[in-house]
Amino acid sequence: MSGLGIGRRQANANANVNAGQILAEARKALFVMVGFVALVWAVQLANWSGDYALSRHHGILPGDIGTLPDVFAASLLHWNWAHIESNSGPLFVFGFLAAYRGVARFLGLSVLVMVTSGLAEWVFGDGGTRTVGASGLVYGFFAYVVVRGLFDRHLIDTLIGVVMAASYAYILTTAVPGTPGISWLCHLGGLVGGVAGAWLFRDRNGARGRGRDGDGDRDRDGNGKPAPRPGLPARTADHPRAALHKELDDLGLL
Repeated sequence: MSGLGIGRRQANANANVNAGQILAEARKALFVMVGFVALVWAVQLANWSGDYALSRHHGILPGDIGTLPDVFAASLLHWNWAHIESNSGPLFVFGFLAAYRGVARFLGLSVLVMVTSGLAEWVFGDGGTRTVGASGLVYGFFAYVVVRGLFDRHLIDTLIGVVMAASYAYILTTAVPGTPGISWLCHLGGLVGGVAGAWLFRDRNGARGRGRDGDGDRDRDGNGKPAPRPGLPARTADHPRAALHKELDDLGLL
């Protein structure tokens, strides 16, 4: 009984540490997204005060080699206040959900989506109109959040993805031709970048292959099979709901 009690205390301590790490990353993600949205609004203020000269000079112009570097700047620019207002809410929500499990990974994702979204317009767009806006990032973060859990085999992220997909599936209608005044190519490029980012930045170690203290050998017994965690029944490791148990344990609910 004393050994079982020690095992349970160790499991609870590990769960508390893991939950604390998740909360710490979530706080960082919150600060990052507040700062990022504030930056976009600061740029908008400067853009507005200059009669939107930044949008005219740094928007993406299809086929113009001189505007190719503007695939990054264009994501921070907008044409008017209604434009930035429509993007800010989804940008914050999807951005936070994309960042809450790792800010460094999120920054890499953001760069990738800026590139895929901007290049889609630069390569395949037509006409002489410059394109700006954070909507490519919005669509990229949305796609990333929807599919990330599948690539990481992470139950909680998969559930979040299902909820987001069901709640915001309507936005996909502006990622196909036919909506006037909308750069559907940027939206489609953002979706592609989000899915690609979920694959490229997936958790290659695998949630099931890591020990509770970060040691990959801890979750294996002498025969190389998954070993039960302290404080849980021995049959849990091979139980059909083992993945669910692990996700609940990660959140400190077991």
